[in-house]
Amino acid sequence: MKRIPTLETERLVLRPFGPDDAAEVQRLAGDRSIAATTLAIPHPYVDGMARDWISKHQSYFDQGKGVTFAISRKTDGSLLGAMSLMAMEAAHQAELGYWVGRSYWDQGYCTEAGEAILHYAFTQLGLVRVHCHHFARNPASGRVMRKLGMQHEGTRRRHVKKWDKFEDVELYGILQEDWKKAAKKGSPKVERQSASASLRRDKKSSANKKVEP
Repeated sequence: MKRIPTLETERLVLRPFGPDDAAEVQRLAGDRSIAATTLAIPHPYVDGMARDWISKHQSYFDQGKGVTFAISRKTDGSLLGAMSLMAMEAAHQAELGYWVGRSYWDQGYCTEAGEAILHYAFTQLGLVRVHCHHFARNPASGRVMRKLGMQHEGTRRRHVKKWDKFEDVELYGILQEDWKKAAKKGSPKVERQSASASLRRDKKSSANKKVEP
């Protein structure tokens, strides 16, 4: 069984979730403001939901359907949120999904994590496209997508239903070729990516360097 990798950036460690994370996931995702900006997170977020969600990550990864990372802070190990590649089609595409606890908003964590995930998607998974969406009423998420180099690809009006209300959805996407062009110009930047022998790089050649796919 191949384990979910661990990725590192300047401030963050993106790692697999474990059973011990369940209580903090419930606390963070249980905030109504988090559920309000996502399609899949329920509210209230009751006991057992987090543990059940975490228990499915490895099998999802084993089946090649996607991968979910815990976003944790290097300095103190605090769990900040989650970021996933979902509905993955091998050698083709995946959907980027994420949430970050309310107290960690507006600190650049989501963008930093997203840069590492795109690096992993395009260099390790060999995807040619990553796409993402957000509710039209949540423009902050759109700003994250644009910072990641994603292009706005359209609006789907009244496309999904959240809490008995139909929502407009904004669509974004990025191609591997466009990501490579941006990477050569110095963005996104990933300090180091590791977790298994296949992902490790020589520290002298990779630490503090800009991405060169």
